[in-house]
Amino acid sequence: LHIAILASILSLIIYWLIRDSHRVRNLSGRHIFVTDCDTRLGKSLAKWLDKRGFCVIAACATEKGGQELRSCSSPSLKTVNLNLADSNSIARVVAFVTEETAGKGLFGLVSNAEGPAPVAPTDWLRIEDFHSVLDVSLLGLIEITLKLLPLLKKAEGRVVNLINAKGLMAFVGGGSSLSKWGMEAFSDILRIEMQHFGVKVSIVEHGFFEAGVVNSDVIERDLLRLWNRLTPEIRDSYGEKYFVE
Repeated sequence: LHIAILASILSLIIYWLIRDSHRVRNLSGRHIFVTDCDTRLGKSLAKWLDKRGFCVIAACATEKGGQELRSCSSPSLKTVNLNLADSNSIARVVAFVTEETAGKGLFGLVSNAEGPAPVAPTDWLRIEDFHSVLDVSLLGLIEITLKLLPLLKKAEGRVVNLINAKGLMAFVGGGSSLSKWGMEAFSDILRIEMQHFGVKVSIVEHGFFEAGVVNSDVIERDLLRLWNRLTPEIRDSYGEKYFVE
């Protein structure tokens, strides 16, 4: 019994030593770029990293979001406006990050984005409904990652992709699950390829942080809007009873 207890204690000590050896030291001067900082998740993460001593560059979709974040953060935190669906906006942000890092490279890229995604049967949707989410939550995140890779390789940094749990399931039509599945695949491939350069790639799969994400009123409103624009043939194939149920 005593030997088992000693072995358990020794195992814990070894675990703590290994865990602590992987902790990042000397946080000051290390730059981390975080997307989608208008949202509760992105804003909270940017504030937490700022308090830890990182040099945070927070991308916000609106100037208002940037002002709110700066008002509750240290002077070292920088904000920049970013539209992930616009390549020109992405290019401007990459230039800003390059200037801010001043030749040091980028220690971390934290990608998080949710494009507008109507929830409905697939044949109720048009291609633009898919573009509205994929252009932001998949292609936009991929594009900015590709353009920041030189800075990440220079600092032997890391990419952390925050992916909603919808990336693990597909139960409704639209681009939301597609974007999450796509980011899972992109991350897994990038992780293998970047090992050669000392760049780490991680996925953090999270759940819903606010009730508003699954607000039934919003879903019902979207369904009604999509139902009303359907052709008579598609509406007849489902029937009024389908929509009511």
